[in-house]
Amino acid sequence: MPKVTLYKQDGSQAGDIELAEGVFGIEPNENVLYEAVIMQQASLRQGTHSTKNRSEVRGGGRKPWRQKGTGRARHGSTRSPIWVGGGVAFGPTPRSYAYKLPKKQRRLALKSALSSKVNENNILVLEELSFEAPKTKEMKAVLAGLSANTKTLIVTADENEAVALSARNLPGVTSVKASGVNVLDLLKHEKLVITQDAVKQVEEVLA
Repeated sequence: MPKVTLYKQDGSQAGDIELAEGVFGIEPNENVLYEAVIMQQASLRQGTHSTKNRSEVRGGGRKPWRQKGTGRARHGSTRSPIWVGGGVAFGPTPRSYAYKLPKKQRRLALKSALSSKVNENNILVLEELSFEAPKTKEMKAVLAGLSANTKTLIVTADENEAVALSARNLPGVTSVKASGVNVLDLLKHEKLVITQDAVKQVEEVLA
């Protein structure tokens, strides 16, 4: 069972905390992690690309010349794909790129990402994280005390507006609640700062 240091908000140590072996202590599965990242990136695509086919291009209603006797090839419309200014054949149309992996694979990918943070010593568990009012300066001081000055993902048990507002102006820092933890965010950020209550929520869902 992996054991990590438990920190106070001021950066001082408050002891150790044991993490669930089945969530934070598994062997990361790189193939499933790759599939999960590709799935999330595909779901983020807007898919608003569009071209006009020959029925959508303006004009071309009249037959350009008679069928026979001109010596030229027969044509029925100047908006055929072989004409300049014509429609596009088999061009992209608006579509959704989103798809889903099986539930077991998604859960395995999340466990693998969390376990990799433990293996790399990039997880920092806090007793509590709270502010009386949103203060970017206070959040910066908390992260500095934890030596988390690089790209950092902050996870709280519930939606904490003061924490979210304090973190949003810091470059490279993202704040989410425990139910919103995802593989792409975990791999994109170097450090994971998570509260003790959020750890319990994640373990309850994934254990």
